[in-house]
Parts: sequence; structure tokens; C-alpha cells
Amino acid sequence: GTQLAEPPRAGESWTVEPQGGRLALRREDGAVARPEVASIVARASDADGLLAFGGRRWRGELRIGVDDGGRLLVVNHVPMDDYLKGVVPLEIGTRAMTDFAAAEAQAVAARSYAYMHLLGPGRPYDMLATVADQVYGGVGAETPLGNQSVENTSGLVLMYDGRVVNAPYHGNCGGFTAEPGDAWRSGPEPYLKRVSDQIPGSDHFYCEAGPRFRWTRRYTAEELRQSIARHLRTLPQGPESIERVRAVVVTDVTPAGRVAALTVDTDRGRWTLRGNDIRAALRTTSGEMLYSTYFSVETVEAHGVVQSLELRGGGNGHGIGMCQSGAIGRARAGQDFRTILTTYYPGTTIGTID
Repeated sequence: GTQLAEPPRAGESWTVEPQGGRLALRREDGAVARPEVASIVARASDADGLLAFGGRRWRGELRIGVDDGGRLLVVNHVPMDDYLKGVVPLEIGTRAMTDFAAAEAQAVAARSYAYMHLLGPGRPYDMLATVADQVYGGVGAETPLGNQSVENTSGLVLMYDGRVVNAPYHGNCGGFTAEPGDAWRSGPEPYLKRVSDQIPGSDHFYCEAGPRFRWTRRYTAEELRQSIARHLRTLPQGPESIERVRAVVVTDVTPAGRVAALTVDTDRGRWTLRGNDIRAALRTTSGEMLYSTYFSVETVEAHGVVQSLELRGGGNGHGIGMCQSGAIGRARAGQDFRTILTTYYPGTTIGTID
């Protein structure tokens, strides 16, 4: 970026806006403050070293530029552990001390994920601050316990065969985690195996107290038609619209009981959905994805049309890697973060990076 030779004086405000692929800087009266620049770097002048942007406070620097679409792009450039302090509470929730080992496990998993996504190809930042990567909220998201979990595990990452690994995680596995091919169009990984969350010697599960361990979702004929039609429009050969859904049938399941293939018969053809496409196709009319692919199907049909669809399922998320609800249950049962992590990522070790 370009550092300004004469930044705003104390109490003075400048407006930064994209203009022709560069940045225009204007004073409060609209006068040009500086000639157009490609980028700027904002650093804090306050004693606490924090920056304010978008109604939130941030550590480190804010690097401001213009993206390929001509829009303002603001990137928070921050040390890894400061970043993780703004991630852990948003990903695993604000935890009590009884759950501390789960927060530590979350910190190590999130650090491993972040390390594997540094300088991703074709983008001027490492990660998005959303569920597309990891939810990050800056200083306002931090909690004392979350900060302590990051500091206690500083530099620790998951490794397999001497290399840092991608460490996906999800809200609730419903009792059994999944493998990558169950949800994604990707090959197997030796450390991402199906893991049971059942408590040994009992009929209970570590994750059963977590949200959406079990759930039910119902669709009317019109809700189902809208959901399926919206998804089919996104497919290369999909129709622009459908008038009716004739049948919804589970045609394949994984060894752990998740739905591997769901066939939907419509007046415009028959479509087989797989993996996370199933969750996308069965979004609610408000756009919320189906919680998981661990479900059973019950339909009521009349006159060649599905009149209602009821799904009874378990879990929340893709199901791969660490089950966050299970990690919390395991922490409450006395497991430490190392045991939690090596259970959900079998064959891994915990190593250190600089």
C-alpha cells in the first residue's frame, strides 16, 4: 500500500471512496485531500492501538484498496493470535470455564485452518470474516476465556505426517461425524474419518445437549416447489421453473447413515442431488440451509404431487472434522483439548509453528 505523507490532523475526518480503480480522499468540505492513490494503510494513533471501522474495533492495521469490481476493499492485517481472539467466541460461542478445553480445541483447529489458507490464490487477503472461512468479529467479539484459550495454545496446530492440516469443524454431528466425500466434491483425507460421538458404555452422546442434535423440518407443497425450483435454476442444465414436485426419495446413504443421494422427481425431469447440494436444495423459503444430511424422509402424496414433506434429522453443518457440541460435551466430561482434537482428527499430532 501507499502510506500518506500527510495524514489527517487530530480531529480531522477524511472520506475514502473508490474512483476509477483507485481511491479518492476528500476532506469534510469535499475538497480533495490527496491525489488518487492505489491503497492506503490505516494505523491507530490511540494508546490502546485500536482502529474503528464499520461500527467495530480492530487490532493491527486496516489496508484499504479497491477490488476487481471497483468496490472498496478493507482488509484487517493482524497477528495470528489477535485474529483468533476474534474468531473463537464467534465459532464456538461464549463458553463457561467448564468448557475451556473445548475453546482451546477450537483455537487450535481455527489456527490450523487459518494457516492452511494464508495467501490464498487470486485474492488480496487470506480469509473472509464470514462462515465462508471463519467468522471474525475483531475486538468486540473477544472474551476473557476465549483470549486465554488462544494464548494457552499459541503456535499450536494440527499436523499429519509432518505437515499442517486443514481442520474443518461444524456445529453438531448428530452422533457421528462424516468424511469429506459425504458432503464435498473432494477426495478422502486420512485424518478426516467418521467418528462416533457416543459416550462409551451408554446410549447417550457427547453432543446431545447441543443445538439441533435432533430436529424436524416440514414443507408444504408450495414451499417444497419453491425450494427445489430455486436450486434447479442454479444447475447448468436446470429448468427455469417447475410446476410440481412428484416425489422425493432417498436413493443412497453413507455408512454412517447420512443421505448420500436424494432423488427429486418433478414435472420438468428427475434430478439426483448429492452431498451439500442436498442441504442447498432444501433451503427454507427464507434461505436457511437444511441443517444437515443426517435425516429421514416422510412424504404425503396425492394426485401425483408431494403435498407435504417432513424431514427428521440430527446435527448441524457438514459434519466433517470436529463436532463443536461434542467438544463441549467432552470438555465437561474432563477431556483435555489434545484428547478432543486427536479424537475428531484421528492420526494427527499437535505441533508448533512460528
